Formats: sequence, structure tokens, C-alpha cells
Amino acid sequence: MQMAEAVNVLGEQLEACGQDPVTGFYRDGCCNTGPDDFGSHTVCVVVTDDFLAFSRARGNDLSTPRPEFGFPGLKSGDNWCLCAARWQEAFEAGCAPRVRLRATHRAALEICALTDLKSHGTDLS
Repeated sequence: MQMAEAVNVLGEQLEACGQDPVTGFYRDGCCNTGPDDFGSHTVCVVVTDDFLAFSRARGNDLSTPRPEFGFPGLKSGDNWCLCAARWQEAFEAGCAPRVRLRATHRAALEICALTDLKSHGTDLS
């Protein structure tokens, strides 16, 4: 399957999101996406304890290690490629994590508004 072109929400080349832990749907450290990424893991975030609690309450526990899947569990401050719909849900609930715009894939714009992502951006100059 072919991945979508690696362009960020600012129209620039997509930057890496995180290597520790390794993130991305394809576990390549980037928020790349393609036709097999049904969750659109395209928003590069810096997770917080508040967001991790929110996600756990919604049925997606991202903080508990799952070694059988090679997942170490996330802690506050980790970078992670988050599903765009989960970020949008957290945004609407007032607990969205900060966004690394240069590492957020432009496919996120199919679900999230650029102005909303920018309002939580960590890398605007």
C-alpha cells in the first residue's frame, strides 16, 4: 500500500515526531499515513497527564505498557502520533495536548481545523 505524501499541515516536508518511544502508525517515528491507517494517526502531540487520563476514560489506555505489542506506555512529555479524531475529541472537551505542527501530517486537516491545531501548536515562530 502506498503512503500519503509526507507533507505537514503547514505545507512543508513532514518532520519526525518521536523515536523514544517510536511512534507512528508505521512505527517509523513519523505521523505518516496511508490507506491502511483507518485511525488517521496523523497529529503529533506532546502528551500530558490530563490527556492520558482523558484517553483512558474513553477506552484507549495509552499509559499502560503492552510489551506483547512492543508498546512501552506513554508518560507526560512523550511525543506521539495521535488519531486525529481523538485529538479533536480532546480539543472539544478542553483537554487536547499540545501539537507539533511541523510533524503533523496534512491528512489531519480532514478531521481537525488548522486554526484549532495552531491554537495548540508548540512550534510556531
